[in-house]
Amino acid sequence: MAVLVTGGAGYIGSHTVLELLDAGETPVVLDDLSTGFRWAVPEGAPLFLGDDGDEALVADIIARHDITAIIHFAAKIVVPESVADPLGYYLNNTSKARNLIATAVASGVKHVIFSSTAAVYGDPQRQPVTEDTPLSPVSPYGRSKLMVEWMLEDTARAHDFAYVALRYFNVAGADPKGRCGQSTPNATHLIKVAAQTALGKRASMQVFGTDYPTPDGTCVRDYIQVTDLARAHLDALRHLRGGGGSLVANCGYAHGFSVLEVIEAVKRVSGVDFRVDYGPRRPGDPAMIVASNQRAREILGWRPEHDNLDEIVRQALDWEKRLSTRQA
Repeated sequence: MAVLVTGGAGYIGSHTVLELLDAGETPVVLDDLSTGFRWAVPEGAPLFLGDDGDEALVADIIARHDITAIIHFAAKIVVPESVADPLGYYLNNTSKARNLIATAVASGVKHVIFSSTAAVYGDPQRQPVTEDTPLSPVSPYGRSKLMVEWMLEDTARAHDFAYVALRYFNVAGADPKGRCGQSTPNATHLIKVAAQTALGKRASMQVFGTDYPTPDGTCVRDYIQVTDLARAHLDALRHLRGGGGSLVANCGYAHGFSVLEVIEAVKRVSGVDFRVDYGPRRPGDPAMIVASNQRAREILGWRPEHDNLDEIVRQALDWEKRLSTRQA
C-alpha cells in the first residue's frame, strides 16, 4: 500500500513525506515544482513531475504504485494574492482538487486527507474557534479551500469514500533533525520573513496593521510547528485505515502570539535588532484566530511535541542558514 502525496516537494508536504518514511510507509510524490524543490523530496520517495488536476497522470500513478490513500497539499496559499487573482486560486485550489477527487473515486482510492485552512472561518467573533464555528471566509483563498471541503463531504455521502480535512493554523519552523524547512524564497510566512531579516537576507520587514482590536494592535495567530502538523496527517491516515469516519479537525496549539510578539521572539533568539516598518492592514487578514484542538486530540490521538515559540524560531533560523549554502 502506498500513499500519494500531492505537493510533496513543498513545505508541509516534504515534512509529511519524511514522517511517512520514518513510519515505514511508502509515499509517492506528485509535484509540478512551481513552489517546491526536487531536493526536498527524500530518497526513497518516487517523484512524478506534473499537475494534480491531470486525471490521466494521477490515474496512472495510482495504478502503477497501488495507491490506497491520497494526502493532498498542492495549492496556492497566499491570501493577498488570492484577492488579486481569485480565478487563479479557484482553478488551482478548487477545480484541480475536483479532478483529483474524481480520479480517486474512479480508481478505487477510498481515503483522502486534505490540507485545509483556518481561513475558512474568516474573522470569527469568539476564540478559540472550534470546528463548529460558523464558516465565513473573507478571501478567495479561504473560499477555494472551503469548496473542496464541501466536495469531499458530498463525495463521501455518494461513494464508498472517507476523508479527513485538517484545518491548519499558521505553520512555522523546520524539521528538528535539520532535513527540511520552509524554502520558498519569497514566502510570506511571518516567522520566515523575520528570520530572513535577522540574517540580513532582507533589509527590513513590514508589519501590516497596528490598529486591530488586539492587546498590542497587531494580528494574533496560532503558530503550529511543521513536524507536529505533519504527524497529524499520519494520525489521520491511521484513523481512516482503522475504519474511522470522515472528519474535519483543527490543527493548532490553542493559544496565539501577536505579530509584535513573534518579531520580539526572533530578535531575542537571533540576538539581532533588525528594522521593522509599519504599514496599513492587508485585505483578508482577520484580527485574531486561535484553534481549539480538542477534536484532533480526542479522535485522532494527536499529541504535539514542539509547542514552544522560541524552539520554532530557532528551527527557522537554523534552516535559513542552511539554505544559504544550498542550491535549489
